[in-house]
Amino acid sequence: MRQSSPSFLPSWIETPPPATSYRSLFKWGDPAQFKHPNRGLYEYLKKALQMSDEDFKQPCHHGLEPLEQELPPRLTANHLAALQSIVGVKNAHLDTYSRLRASYGKAMFDLIRLRCHQVENLPDIVLDPRHTTDIEQILRYCNEQRIPLYVRGGGSSVTRGTESVYGGVMLDMSVHMNRVVDFSETDQTITVQAGMSGPELEHILNHAPETLNAKHAYTCGHFPQSFEYSSVGGWVVTRSAGQNSTYYGKIEDMVLAQEYVTPRGTLRTPAYPRQATGPDFNQIMLGSEGCFGILTTVTLKVFRYLPQNCRRFSYLFKTWQEALTATRQIMQSEDGHPSIFRLSDPEETDVALHMYHIANTSADRILQALGYHPMQRCLLLGSCDGGAGYTRNLYHQIHTICRRQSALPLTPFRVTERWERDRFRDPYIREDLQDFGIIIDTLECAVRWSQMESVHKAVRQFIKNHPNTVCMAHLSHAYPQGGNLYFIFIARMDDPDEYLRLQYGILDVFQHSGAALSHHHGIGKIVAPWLEEHLGSVQMDALRALKGYFDPERILNPGGTLGFDLSDEQRRKRWGMRS
Repeated sequence: MRQSSPSFLPSWIETPPPATSYRSLFKWGDPAQFKHPNRGLYEYLKKALQMSDEDFKQPCHHGLEPLEQELPPRLTANHLAALQSIVGVKNAHLDTYSRLRASYGKAMFDLIRLRCHQVENLPDIVLDPRHTTDIEQILRYCNEQRIPLYVRGGGSSVTRGTESVYGGVMLDMSVHMNRVVDFSETDQTITVQAGMSGPELEHILNHAPETLNAKHAYTCGHFPQSFEYSSVGGWVVTRSAGQNSTYYGKIEDMVLAQEYVTPRGTLRTPAYPRQATGPDFNQIMLGSEGCFGILTTVTLKVFRYLPQNCRRFSYLFKTWQEALTATRQIMQSEDGHPSIFRLSDPEETDVALHMYHIANTSADRILQALGYHPMQRCLLLGSCDGGAGYTRNLYHQIHTICRRQSALPLTPFRVTERWERDRFRDPYIREDLQDFGIIIDTLECAVRWSQMESVHKAVRQFIKNHPNTVCMAHLSHAYPQGGNLYFIFIARMDDPDEYLRLQYGILDVFQHSGAALSHHHGIGKIVAPWLEEHLGSVQMDALRALKGYFDPERILNPGGTLGFDLSDEQRRKRWGMRS
């Protein structure tokens, strides 16, 4: 690798993409927002990926060219006219761009295909339902005519969860189905339509005295990394988790009631805090990813918004083993649970210290002299939310446990605050790196504490077998019994098949190591081929029975979602990893 020039600046794209370009489809978030790799990360990646400044002089496959492919709808004119008549012409979209935007999500496979101009699996029409009556009429028509029906929320799926494999109709819930239906300060609940966005919900709750005539301010406490561009309905149907979920809970802990429109009729669950009336239909419908019905409204628990009581902390451990011991002891201490709770493994810590411009400095030399060595040390950051006494006590208990494991406090350096400031902007880095043939992607799983080290080792070993590949991991959601492992891998790659081989191989390692296939991203069509082996035939047959009951004509999200109606190609890709 040639010596880099400190004055060299890669040719990052810094202008909003043209309105109907491929780039406008795969770009994350706000078209005018960017987050480029800083100098520390840039230098780290060049070394890890065996690249030089020369490789960053000219972007490749930038996607600025217009989407010129025209794929006409396959539904007959009579069907299209009937569907348009339900919602009105202005709420029905037939152009190729709108249909492609509705089908593809933000999975790396989606982004690679768009850069390669691979356009496939479009719905024939995108409809913006105005209310539940529209949805009922659309579903009734599609069921009678055997027309596939898909649902889109914020469009941030990373599992091909909304891809319209068989064409048909796509419902876009974000346009009109995004209102508050009810709020009860006495019960501390809010009911919203499924298309409500995360930022809008949080704004309404944080300003509840003004927006809801409440006495107090509230929070939902749910902040996935896709928070700014995801919907409440998307959270619910994928069993989402937020970055503060260790305290507030995953979405299934927050849901009190739901309403689904199904081919069998409308299913409503009651909003009781707990009940013992047989199997819980809230939990049956959660995670169903549009296969059993269309979620229209959801009732959520809300929490007092008390930012003044938040206490942030960060620590550096000498080893991964000591760090895992401390995080487990914190979760099992009975002193309470932190809110943000993120432990980075040695390689992710190494990357973080380069990004924070600490690596290779005098401060780094002091850390190493104290026994905190590169590719061994681990960074823990987090926060405590809740009442003042609760956060104060928990903060001190966390400090005691971490110090017992020889952790160095970094709290005065405001590491957590720096991470929080950029936590929703990291996805913007993906398009910068992909402009130069580098993919950065993630897969996550759930494990017990007793599995943590073995699963971490097995997955890292597989990813590292791919040449010149960065493999970072962190635990970002923890429980007394275990937590998740969230793997981030970075490699030079722009071929869809090569990418899929790597992704499928990681899923195979999850399966063989005994980890849960997903902790919070859901299943979609990417993970689906592994689901039956993971659950076992008895559970999978029960899911098939539910599918057959709610959706006897198999019109809802067909194409392999949740392991239903897998194609031969999906089966071959899955089982091909065995050979």
